Amino acid sequence: MLPFTREEYLERLNKVKQSMREQGIDVLLITDPANMYYVSGYNALSYYVEQTILVALDDDMPRYIGRYNDAFVGAHVTTWLSKDHVHWYSDEYTNSRTKHPMDWISGLIKELGYGKKTIAIEMEHDFIAPLAYEKYKQGLPEAKLVNGSFIVNWVRIIKSDNEIEMMRRAGKITRKAWEACVEAFKPGARKCDVAAAVLEASIRGTEEFGGDWQIAPPVFPGGEYAGAPHLTWDDSRYPDRYDMYMETAGVYKRYHCPVSRTMCLGQPSEKFLYHANAAIEGLQEALAVVKEGVTCEEVEAAWRKTIAKYGVKKDSRIGYSVGIGFPATWVEKTVSLRPGDKTVLKHNMTLHCIPGLYYDDFGISISQCIRVTKTGHEKLHDIPYDVVIKK
Repeated sequence: MLPFTREEYLERLNKVKQSMREQGIDVLLITDPANMYYVSGYNALSYYVEQTILVALDDDMPRYIGRYNDAFVGAHVTTWLSKDHVHWYSDEYTNSRTKHPMDWISGLIKELGYGKKTIAIEMEHDFIAPLAYEKYKQGLPEAKLVNGSFIVNWVRIIKSDNEIEMMRRAGKITRKAWEACVEAFKPGARKCDVAAAVLEASIRGTEEFGGDWQIAPPVFPGGEYAGAPHLTWDDSRYPDRYDMYMETAGVYKRYHCPVSRTMCLGQPSEKFLYHANAAIEGLQEALAVVKEGVTCEEVEAAWRKTIAKYGVKKDSRIGYSVGIGFPATWVEKTVSLRPGDKTVLKHNMTLHCIPGLYYDDFGISISQCIRVTKTGHEKLHDIPYDVVIKK
């Protein structure tokens, strides 16, 4: 079930270890599901219970630690780890008021000889609770516990050629999802049925390869609520006249290729089209700047300069790095396209440039997922920017 070779996983592991050495870390406890997947291949809907990937400088293979019924089969069939590097706690630790999995995991860490080492814990994501950290402090009193957030994220930011191919395939699925949305979006259609069409197309994928599940449902902000960029849907029906935008992602082997596009039922207002033109031109000018060696803030500056000609302003960032996705996000939590981010773009970074314009009474979102190249960028899906108008 592994999407990559053992050699590629070893290369990833070595890069993570190099970062650990530079920061004086002996052991890294990875708890972000996307980072766990990146290092080990582990891929299951088990992130609602405590689990971790342990990377130690003196071990040539990571260790999976989790609940018995996830480790016993799931960790063996989805990872490149040997049996002696898969560990589990019994179900009596699950949702218990008297036992905690981190008590057991702390004991294992001491058994492995790491009880007095510098141990970094990923702490800034959605799947580690404050109590878990407290249990580590209690269970590992002689260890030096430090924050290990984003170590793996910054390794992930440069994709291998094999990862780029995964994202290209995801981009083809993205196109299918967009086409399904355009087809289903019509007066009288239930909003939930349009969502169902997008989800079905995303999962069916193409004739060559099927789709994976998304980190979250597609969003469809529209009408008077289009200024709220993360609304989903209900079972009401679309009227004859309506403006909305859709944001979703095609997914292949957990690699997400997001898109946002704006569409209208009936003729939109001149004000709406004016802002849409500003957004499209701004996006194109921002992407024209992208290439290896350019900084994130330089990309945003090109957008800001362009929309200023229209008298338009946007205070929030216009993009971020993207790749592997697990709930609750496909965002890699590294670079942002915004003022002050002086990160230099490098070959094979992948970005979602989404310079949405959100107002009290309408919203416009038109985005592009790209790969940074040495001389420019590659679009990872080929969906037109134009506002879709269905009359």
